[in-house]
Parts: sequence; C-alpha cells; structure tokens
Amino acid sequence: MFTHAISASAVAGTSIWQSMFGFEIPATEKIVRTLGVYLGLAIIMRLAGKRQLAQLNSFDLIVMLLLSNVVQNAVIGPDNSLTGGLLGAVVLVGFNAALERISTSSKRATRIFEGTPTTLVSDGRIVEKQVRRTGLRDPEVVSALRHQGASAVRDVRKAMLEPGGSISVELNREAENATYGELRQAVLDLQRHLDERLSVLELSVLERRDGGALGGDGVPG
Repeated sequence: MFTHAISASAVAGTSIWQSMFGFEIPATEKIVRTLGVYLGLAIIMRLAGKRQLAQLNSFDLIVMLLLSNVVQNAVIGPDNSLTGGLLGAVVLVGFNAALERISTSSKRATRIFEGTPTTLVSDGRIVEKQVRRTGLRDPEVVSALRHQGASAVRDVRKAMLEPGGSISVELNREAENATYGELRQAVLDLQRHLDERLSVLELSVLERRDGGALGGDGVPG
C-alpha cells in the first residue's frame, strides 16, 4: 500500500508539471494563433479610425472590455499551460516591438501603419467634413480643445487628430499663455523704455534750468 501511495503521488506530481509546462497544442500553432489575432485586431482598429483612440464613449468602452474575452479562446485554443501563456506573451511583445521599429523607419512606413493626421480645426473654425469622417462630434472636439488650454474655438489656429488618437492644438498668438521667459523679457523691455524716457526728461529739465540761468544773449545775468 505504501508503494502504491508513492506511485500515485509521483503520478500526480508528473501530471501537475505536465499540465503547467507541457504544451497542449504545438508551439507553432500557438504562435500562429497569437499573430493572427494580433494582426486581425490591428486591422480592425485601423479601419475603425482614430476616433476609437481619441474619445471613448460608453458603447466604445463596452466593446473594449468585451474584446479581450471574445478573442481569448482564439489565442489560447485548448492550451491552458503556463508555458503556452508565456510563449504567447513573448510573441505579442516581440512582434509589437518589431512592428513599431518598422513603422518608424520611414515616413512612408509611418503613413501605412499609423495613418496621417486629420485637421479638425483651421483658423478658428471646425472642419465639419473631417470631424464627421473621424466619427467625432463637435462637443467632443470643443471639450478636447479646452483641455489643451483653448477657451474657445476661435482661439485655435489649428487642431490635429494625430494617428495615435491624441489631439494637438496650436493656439493663435493672442490666445497663447505667456511663458516666464516671455514675461521676464517684457518686463526688461518696459524697464529699459522707462529708463530711456526718464533720461530724456532729466535732460530736458537740465536744459530748461540752464536756459533760465542764462541771459537772452547767452551771458549770465
């Protein structure tokens, strides 16, 4: 009985190690599944447009939360092993890093993989056609502009929806907040101007004083 217990324990231990570290599907299939799901999601997000990354409403949030569960089985298949999960993680991280390097290798590659910026506001006016094409609404654009420091659309010279989903804003000169350096330079310029004016006034006062002390022919009285 003792021998039987030891044998059963050894079998159980072997079964645990096998379930944790043994592949339940071929490693090649795991890699293909992972890459297939990654590329599929990348294409879907690319076709969905930059709006999905820029602003998430409640419906978008529900989709994002359910998306991982929807594709989970497609990635892992019947394999629940620790080794299989780690292999999938390595493939995802490595493939993503490789694509990022490729996408930043040239302007053409960046345009293909990430797309191009979209002009949302130009010279203080919302470009309605572009906003509609990205799937955004005017209130969402206005809200994003306010977060970037613009009090109104008319204060914006240009606003772009970047490929990564962020919105970059270029304010009109009059609407820009002054930096510490600009304020310091303005104070120095004002101080120099006042010094010059004060010097002119002092010189004028001295000339008048000297003119009063001299006679009409320039000889002291």
